[in-house]
Amino acid sequence: MSESPELPKEPVVTPVRVAIGLCLLAPFAAMLWVGSYAKVDPRFIGIPFFYWYQMLWVLISTALTTVAYRLRRRDQRARRGGAGR
Repeated sequence: MSESPELPKEPVVTPVRVAIGLCLLAPFAAMLWVGSYAKVDPRFIGIPFFYWYQMLWVLISTALTTVAYRLRRRDQRARRGGAGR
């Protein structure tokens, strides 16, 4: 009568996917915790901590997003390659 849906052969939550999630969540967590950087000192080349800390996270976020993207691409290629066997 009704067919049961096919269950995935591989686990949905893998260590690679957890790493991808952490790479994408880290910048949000850092920026939402305002109390950790809502101060003036230490200054860096005359710029208050509040500003240079946020600018540093722009660079860190870029790097983490790139890592997450590459991990995801590698994971997708590995899944496609394994399914074709």
